[in-house]
Amino acid sequence: MDCIGVVDTTFARVDMASEAIDEIKSLAPDVEVRRVTVPGIKNTIWGAKKLAREGCTALLVLGWVGPSLTDKLSYLAMSIGLIELQIHMDVLILDVTVHEDEASDERELKTIAVDRARKHARNLVALMRGDLSKFAGMGLRQGRPDVGPII
Repeated sequence: MDCIGVVDTTFARVDMASEAIDEIKSLAPDVEVRRVTVPGIKNTIWGAKKLAREGCTALLVLGWVGPSLTDKLSYLAMSIGLIELQIHMDVLILDVTVHEDEASDERELKTIAVDRARKHARNLVALMRGDLSKFAGMGLRQGRPDVGPII
């Protein structure tokens, strides 16, 4: 694990990148973390490509999606772009997105954003270390409380 890239946007209403970076550094202090902030969700593809070209072998892309249909279509375009980038550049990309309409108020939305950013950062570190399989089927959630496995 040499370099993890973190891409975020100014469109987001919570600084999820700082939360994710803090989590990564606490779990893997030897890893270099590079951050790129772009204006909006469709620009995250450029940021991810830039960090991959600079040698980051894994990326967290932190997106924020507004409630309108236009916002949702922009997210879909971004998601497809990240999938293509992941395939063509052979780099691991975790899409960590918060949708504004998944919470009933701003306080809940912030809780979801922070939880999701930190848990996905943990997932990325575990995945890169080869430790994620031990959590398979455990009903873990990012942004919400875990639900546990079905026994």
